[in-house]
Amino acid sequence: MRAFGLFALLWVAVAPAAADPLPLEPAKVIATFPHDTGAYTEGLFYRDGDLYESTGMEGRSTIRQVEIKTGAVRRKVSIPPSDFGEGIVDSGDQIVSLTWQGGHGYRWTLGGFKRVGSFRYPGEGWALTKDAHHIIMSDGTPMLRFLDPKTLRIVKRVKVTADGNPVANLNELEYVDGEILANIWMTDLIARIDPASGHVIGWIDVSALTKQADAGGGDAVANGIAWDAKQRRLFVTGKNWPLLFEIAPPHAR
Repeated sequence: MRAFGLFALLWVAVAPAAADPLPLEPAKVIATFPHDTGAYTEGLFYRDGDLYESTGMEGRSTIRQVEIKTGAVRRKVSIPPSDFGEGIVDSGDQIVSLTWQGGHGYRWTLGGFKRVGSFRYPGEGWALTKDAHHIIMSDGTPMLRFLDPKTLRIVKRVKVTADGNPVANLNELEYVDGEILANIWMTDLIARIDPASGHVIGWIDVSALTKQADAGGGDAVANGIAWDAKQRRLFVTGKNWPLLFEIAPPHAR
């Protein structure tokens, strides 16, 4: 997630082993599209035919609207230069965005990328998605926060576990068919999480996509999941990857 390695945060025990009964299935690629190699991807979502992407790094963080087929940036806005931009999600006619260690986030208009408000939260900000009733936030710990979309106050917390073990480093999130999909930072794994219990019900292996992207560098990891519910298209990418992949959604495997 960050621009440097934090070994203490990397919980390698989440990787499925021979004794792990949870299903591990490789991502099935349906199509590939160009992706900006300058985009240090932190957040991704689909809306009305385009992707909306947030990028990180202090002084270089942006929110952008991106054309899927070409990877062209239709428009973008810079996050304040002192902030490390993190996850984003659409909420009504707004975009909600996080910062990594700033303890604050922003509200932007979806139509014009105009900053219209801010909010505060304890701890770090990593990723955002939403279900029908909540905005869902990760913070680097095994806990997911469920927020009221209007006030952004915490309604509840759910602990993510795999075979009873806590799963930390929950990075980019996407809500897909009643599951929360989460990149596990610094791995080639996407966790499939039951939002009610927090239990991981399976894993998606994107290692072949990482190899195909061949972005190089220890920080060029898989990160970014977006779901087009109407056409049932699932998109994934990574930090500074040259490719965006459409893969088969979990229930189609």
